[in-house]
Amino acid sequence: MNAIAHPSDQLPIPQVAFVLCGALAREVVAIVQRHGWDVALFGVAAQDHMVPQRIGPDVERRLRELIPRFDRVVVVYGDCGTSGQLDAVLERYNVPRIAGPHCYEMYAGARFDGIMQEEPGTFFLTDFLVRSFEGTILKGMGLDRFPELRATYFANYRRLVYLVQRAAPALEEKAHHIAQVLGLPLEVRATGYGDLEARLVALMAEIAQPHYQPRLAELMPVAEPAPQRPARVRRTARRPKTVEDV
Repeated sequence: MNAIAHPSDQLPIPQVAFVLCGALAREVVAIVQRHGWDVALFGVAAQDHMVPQRIGPDVERRLRELIPRFDRVVVVYGDCGTSGQLDAVLERYNVPRIAGPHCYEMYAGARFDGIMQEEPGTFFLTDFLVRSFEGTILKGMGLDRFPELRATYFANYRRLVYLVQRAAPALEEKAHHIAQVLGLPLEVRATGYGDLEARLVALMAEIAQPHYQPRLAELMPVAEPAPQRPARVRRTARRPKTVEDV
């Protein structure tokens, strides 16, 4: 087992599992290999971003599966539109996640705020989004069936910024095609793994500390849907037959 750097040599090396967003899978695998970490990787579907309320419950299912099997669990996610719901789940299980609201900020790092100040109407692409554009954006947003919605969905966007993790001519060419499809000018900015890698390295350096010991929490009760009232059947009086009806 490869050693994970930590402040005290007296601390045992824990068995670590990563619960990660499917949109970060390639990048996290590359980071893990670069640093020689002996960790197990478990994904959560990237499609959950289309309905962020699914992220917390789906991550929680992974935590309940993994906490009995591993000494430490790390969640590799941003808040990703859950409005704090994901962090509330992680607090109950005492499981850390890397800092950041979403992967765009993680990749761009300190440059992200500047990009947004330059143009608030910026739509972002990553390597993952370029590769999966047809399924994630076109199909996920229903544009494959209703292409006329493009003008509505992207009415407030003024440019497309492709944050490049690993330079690949084929991906950049596809990004230009995506820009044409969306009707937006394209800017390409190389970021590498940015703060995603830096924050993972910092967290792994101290993950053996006792305060990262996860706990198996009680499942939050799921609100039962309100019972539906039976549909009212409108009854109409039957007209008595007349001679003309016979």
